[in-house]
Amino acid sequence: MATFVLIHGAWHGAWCWERVTPLLERAGHRAVALDLPGMGNDRTPLANVTLASWTEFVSEEIEKAPDPVVLVGHSRGGIVISEVAERIPDRIQALVYLAAFLVPSGKTLADMLALVPPKPVAENVIAMSADGLSSTIVSGKVAPVFYNTTAADLQARAESLLTPEPMMSFASVVETSETRFGRVPRAYIECLQDNALPIELQRVMRQTLPCDLVITLDTDHSPFYSAPQMLCDALLKTGNKSKT
Repeated sequence: MATFVLIHGAWHGAWCWERVTPLLERAGHRAVALDLPGMGNDRTPLANVTLASWTEFVSEEIEKAPDPVVLVGHSRGGIVISEVAERIPDRIQALVYLAAFLVPSGKTLADMLALVPPKPVAENVIAMSADGLSSTIVSGKVAPVFYNTTAADLQARAESLLTPEPMMSFASVVETSETRFGRVPRAYIECLQDNALPIELQRVMRQTLPCDLVITLDTDHSPFYSAPQMLCDALLKTGNKSKT
């Protein structure tokens, strides 16, 4: 039995894994979906949230598990799982990047976004808060950018549950090393119809930080809603691969 710890992406919360966790559990595994501080149902003020505090929170949760975990990060969650692996590499069986930011040490999420032009549908997708500390997704952009292969009722549910994202996540520098982060097996689940994080960018990032296993899904940015069984099957493969 493996323990999967699931880290959501920007503007999301633990709720986004609600169609996947039962499938992992039915397959005989443990699945833990976390709300990062300030996100989802967690009401930590966004002004108090940092990448370091997210890293500490996830690390503490992983320390509670009886055995090393499969740590999964979606989208922006990729920078979180990389930092956690740097902090507690021996507690992680494998890192899984789901259409996620795979950022080299010394770089930021914003640096990665600059490598590949955004798809036209994803331009001007972010609305900044008045104080500049957070952002939301512009009305009408959630479905075409993040959920373009997802059923309409689930698109509406996702849009209703999104919360502001702290802008520090775009500017925080990732700091990892080969001796710690670099020794944890990495897998990447790429999404071909992704309008939020284009497949070209997913592949460019892997050129700098290659992964031991790559699985391709013909879905949007959010297979946890659009194709939960396909995603579950992919996650199970990453867990099995890390044991070989």
